[in-house]
Amino acid sequence: MSFRIQPQPVARPNRCQLFGPGSRPAIFEKMAGSDADVINLDLEDSVAPDDKTEARKNVIAAIGDVDWGSKTLSVRINGLDSPYWYRDVVDLLEQASERLDQIMIPKVGNASDIYAVDALVSSIEAAKGRGKAIGFEVIIESAAGIAHVEDIAAASPRLHAMSLGAADFAASMGMQTTGIGGTQENYYMHHEGQRHYSDPWHWAQAAIVAACRTHGVLPVDGPFGDFSDDEGFRAQARRSATLGMVGKWAIHPKQVTLANEVFTPSEDAVAEAREILEAMEKAKAEGAGATVYKGRLVDIASIKQAEVIVKQAEMIAAS
Repeated sequence: MSFRIQPQPVARPNRCQLFGPGSRPAIFEKMAGSDADVINLDLEDSVAPDDKTEARKNVIAAIGDVDWGSKTLSVRINGLDSPYWYRDVVDLLEQASERLDQIMIPKVGNASDIYAVDALVSSIEAAKGRGKAIGFEVIIESAAGIAHVEDIAAASPRLHAMSLGAADFAASMGMQTTGIGGTQENYYMHHEGQRHYSDPWHWAQAAIVAACRTHGVLPVDGPFGDFSDDEGFRAQARRSATLGMVGKWAIHPKQVTLANEVFTPSEDAVAEAREILEAMEKAKAEGAGATVYKGRLVDIASIKQAEVIVKQAEMIAAS
């Protein structure tokens, strides 16, 4: 391993991020009462241009008025290519209570985008004497974003999480699909009369996970558009979890349960991880660097794998 220690991301549950438009304040209390770990109040794509100002006011009021419990509270601002984002940042930081934890920056294309928001946020925090530093989360939604993903992941110590936004990403890449995540009908291999479907998002997710893990950022899977397809959601979430992502978005309340189900380690998985750790402790006491567990070799690398599962389970239980 490199002598540069891989930094650890912020220690918090991030199994599900529930989104709701800032133009619909009637749903804020229900969002707060959900089982989502992260709440994302949206000022961007789900809010019509004529409703932007009112949505911003709704969100600012709700940050202080609604009981969000122990959830991470985040607001998705408008993109830096819009005339709205600077006012989103200024009003949120000058008017909202310090209950706000994060700002989500959409359509990030390079590290300079993060620098621009960071400079504005830092200036306002200093001017207003805010006691809690605002964290950032970003969405990779373009060819430029995925091309510069590692620079983006390293752009600011404020950065806590990064997501893949499948719809805008697909459009930017020129992909021939109108689906948001999941299996795509025409993305398959053909062998001996059988279609074998692969995952068109895999490579982008893997790039995001690698960049995030290199720089201590939480990698998160984005939306699954067909909220009538529970098994499709589960399938994509399981692939994401296997790749190293810690959670997934919910664009419908029913998806919260599905995300928590997938990204919470099962009792069997936690029990097996603890048994592996115990087996390795016994091996080390006997002067061995490896041992056999259920017919397979486990070694020091196995300890690290098992610790990921155990620590995640403990963090979720503590929350």
